[in-house]
Amino acid sequence: MQYSILLTLLVSLPFRPNHVLAFPQYGSLAGLSSRQLAEILPTLQARTDIIPPPGPMNDTSTKLVNDKEHPYIPPGPDDIRGPCPAMNTLANHGYIPRNGIARPSQIVAGVQEAFNMGNDLAKAQVYGNHILNGNLITDLLSIGRKTSLTGPDPPSFSVGGLNKHNTFEGDASVSRADFYFGDNHSYNETVFEEFIRASRKSVDGRFDSKVLLDLRYQRFKDSIATNPTFNYLTNRYFAAYQEGVFTYMLFVDGLSKYPRRLDMDAARSFFQFGKMPDGFHRANQPLSSLENAQLVDELVNAHPNITTGQNNGTVNSFTAVPLSWPFPICLGYKDFVEQFVPLYPNVTGDLRKSLEINLHYFYEGFTSANCTEIFL
Repeated sequence: MQYSILLTLLVSLPFRPNHVLAFPQYGSLAGLSSRQLAEILPTLQARTDIIPPPGPMNDTSTKLVNDKEHPYIPPGPDDIRGPCPAMNTLANHGYIPRNGIARPSQIVAGVQEAFNMGNDLAKAQVYGNHILNGNLITDLLSIGRKTSLTGPDPPSFSVGGLNKHNTFEGDASVSRADFYFGDNHSYNETVFEEFIRASRKSVDGRFDSKVLLDLRYQRFKDSIATNPTFNYLTNRYFAAYQEGVFTYMLFVDGLSKYPRRLDMDAARSFFQFGKMPDGFHRANQPLSSLENAQLVDELVNAHPNITTGQNNGTVNSFTAVPLSWPFPICLGYKDFVEQFVPLYPNVTGDLRKSLEINLHYFYEGFTSANCTEIFL
């Protein structure tokens, strides 16, 4: 069985000491030097009560989730939203804190309860992104940008949050513009119209796996032709397919007569507004890590013209990079750990303890594949 997960090395940007005191409680610590950590860590309030992620739900059947306990409330001016329609939806319905800053354990609980994402897949996704984009000391992750309430901008690299390019967010999105054009997190109607046009070519005008393949290829070609910094290396290549799988597996009503086929009204509701359709029921069974991996595998094998690679500073300069495939699930886990460990140099004390805890919760997302846990 193969598996895709974000495998990314972040690049540290120059540090500005005058911004240390403004470092946000949810800013990512990954990639900072020992000196930077020594200056920043004393300014942060360490969590001594890191809450473990919940286990699998007892009841995984479909049920109404756009209910009176979770009404849709549009975000206020200080609430954070980001590039992920699912995260925005969870916040807008109160499945995670509505301000858009959450503990990873809250996000695991939210994606299980609201969308019936399997417990192992939820842990792999959430804790992988928390390790890269969250703050392990304060146990907080922003689902988008930093908040203006934390003071002046921290160092550019250290902002954290899911807006960070080439970690969680990436090029050739089906509803957001590429990072190169200045806004990689806000809904973009022009981009989403491609989603609609591709879906209308299907038998009943719904989005499914076949539409996804056609749309992915179109967005791939669009970015090659318009974005000189287009990046479609391994992490983004797999994440783009994975986003599509989530769309037709988790955004389709659990009572729908058209399983794995998303209608356009529901698609717009999620992608543009971060809103569950009225009367929305979650999927009728959990989406596990292994099922997700199988679905991604099928997509990868079905469209060989979409390859890993990147533009080289000019449009239409795409250079393909050979993809090692198949990609075993345990190798994905091992590669992730080995690539992120250098981002936390010589860690000690509270940060090391938090890193070990979060590493273990990330590993729990791979236990169904019998992977060997890697320790610091």
